[in-house]
Amino acid sequence: MADDRPKLLIVEDDPGLQAQLKWAYEDFEVFIAGDRASALALLRSEEPPVVTLDLGLPPDPDGTSEGFAVLDEIMALKPDTKVVVASGHGARESALRAISHGAYDFYQKPVDIDALGLIVRRALHLHRIERENRMLAEKAPADNRVLGRLVTGAPEMVKVARTIERVANTNVSVMLLGASGTGKELLARGLHDASIRSKGAFIAINCAAIPENLLESELFGHEKGAFTGAVKTTEGKIELANGGTLFLDEVGDIPLQLQVKLLRFLQERTIERIGGRKSIEVDTRIVCATHQNLEAMIADGRFREDLYYRLAEIVVRIPSLSDRPGDAALLAKVFLTRFAKEMNPQVKGFAPDALAAIDSWGWPGNVRELENRVKRAVIMADAKLVTALDLDLEGGDNDGETPLNLKSAREATDRKVIRHALARSEGNISSTARLLGISRPTLYDLLKQYDLQA
Repeated sequence: MADDRPKLLIVEDDPGLQAQLKWAYEDFEVFIAGDRASALALLRSEEPPVVTLDLGLPPDPDGTSEGFAVLDEIMALKPDTKVVVASGHGARESALRAISHGAYDFYQKPVDIDALGLIVRRALHLHRIERENRMLAEKAPADNRVLGRLVTGAPEMVKVARTIERVANTNVSVMLLGASGTGKELLARGLHDASIRSKGAFIAINCAAIPENLLESELFGHEKGAFTGAVKTTEGKIELANGGTLFLDEVGDIPLQLQVKLLRFLQERTIERIGGRKSIEVDTRIVCATHQNLEAMIADGRFREDLYYRLAEIVVRIPSLSDRPGDAALLAKVFLTRFAKEMNPQVKGFAPDALAAIDSWGWPGNVRELENRVKRAVIMADAKLVTALDLDLEGGDNDGETPLNLKSAREATDRKVIRHALARSEGNISSTARLLGISRPTLYDLLKQYDLQA
């Protein structure tokens, strides 16, 4: 009969304390390990959500080196595991080090069973909440659209969209970080449309595309006669976005002198046009984006730290297309439908070799590269189906390092293959089952097992 109790792994080398702890946790299915090898073996086979770990383990029972080695390996193998570290060795230093290595909490010996029990149950509760959140994030909307325009079926991108939806109706500044071509402006527009500012203007400016000597005028505007060629008073982008949202793309390219003026606006919410002496109150929300490492730029003195913290009240990291399983095929079909209608109505879809190439390609240029390749292929295609040759794709990239835990690796592979098949089949169960070479009932079982939606 299956044991429905939550699993708890106790890593402790003292036999007396092992028995005491096992007796204290009768409502858990308890596993005991006395050294690193047995602890990691049980972690792999049983995958307990919570682990209590004594740092003093053989062959270093009077120190902490072996305990920290176990902690590091647990975090590498199962980073979602909640590890409660207990030690009598240099409590404060060990506590700080354990938390920095990924431990959930710390308890100093001698162990108080009741107090430790509260910590363990709180850790289990948090693990369950995080697991439920991950399951909800994987259930993308049926039409694969979030934030109005964003097409995705990947839980990684759905999580990004949900974060943006949650902060949309606040006035905090949002910074979008991601590689070029990942859709930062699309997400910024989605944030604006989901906010109470949606009836106001959405103004976008690429700070890298405007010469340094013109950028100040573009942002803050100028008065008539302020400089040669200023034949009339012109409002800047910040002022034009009053009551709405200003999207600063490639914000890392703003020169230092102009960063000071932007910081002043963010602090005081007033601007002065070039050549003007009057302060103008402006209610504009700033959303910015960059593919650069701003923290490195701060260290090099190329970006102001105080401006960074004003712009990055909320930071959203956007995954690359290669980290969004199934999205390449979904987006390719959206682009093909749009471009075929505009440029080559005879094109009706992708040939199998084209879909295989899309799935296996690494997409270093992300969504922008995918869009450009599909557009070119639609224009150049001679037949109804776009081929891999039309897309100019030759084979694919590897998928990165495979997890060493066999159960986790198998589950990750199953999820990825099923997502790719669903994307190719546009969610049709029969077509997906045929692609996978399994029956419909088997596919339904797998969808239920992995909490995936057609």
